[in-house]
Order: sequence, then structure tokens, then C-alpha cells
Amino acid sequence: MGIVEKALAFIDHITVRAGYKNEWITVREADTSPDYGKLPYERPIQEHIVNGVINLDKPPGPTSHEVVAWVKRLLGVSKAGHGGTLEPS
Repeated sequence: MGIVEKALAFIDHITVRAGYKNEWITVREADTSPDYGKLPYERPIQEHIVNGVINLDKPPGPTSHEVVAWVKRLLGVSKAGHGGTLEPS
């Protein structure tokens, strides 16, 4: 199974779990070089920590900056931030 088929199988797995169904139309068949990346489930956890995104549901109370500081300390990384607001609506 090539990387395209693996990627589509991965996306299908996630969307089925969410209750959706995809129908794919192949425009062009092509092999992709593994030099240009990996599928998420093939990455080691360290790569996810260094280059990843954490989807966080911040509870009321701590500020967004406090939560970022906690994440940095827990994961042992020097850079972390947040996009948008983490404040409850």
C-alpha cells in the first residue's frame, strides 16, 4: 500500500469514527517521496511533541498564558503558544 492509499485509509478511519462517509475521486495517481513527510501515525511521539498541535479545552479559571506555561513545563519544550482565544465562551 502506497502513501496515498495509507493517507486515504487514515482519513476514512477518522471520518467514519466521526459519523461521516467520504467518496474519493482520483484525479491523478502519483507516488510521494517519504523524504517529504510522514503520516501522523507513523511519526514517533517526540516528533509530535516538537512539531505538533494540542487541541485543548481550557477550563474556566487559569488564563491562556498560564495554560501555555503548564504545557511547556509538562512537555519540556521551550516554545509553545496559543492561537485565538482559550477563554470559555
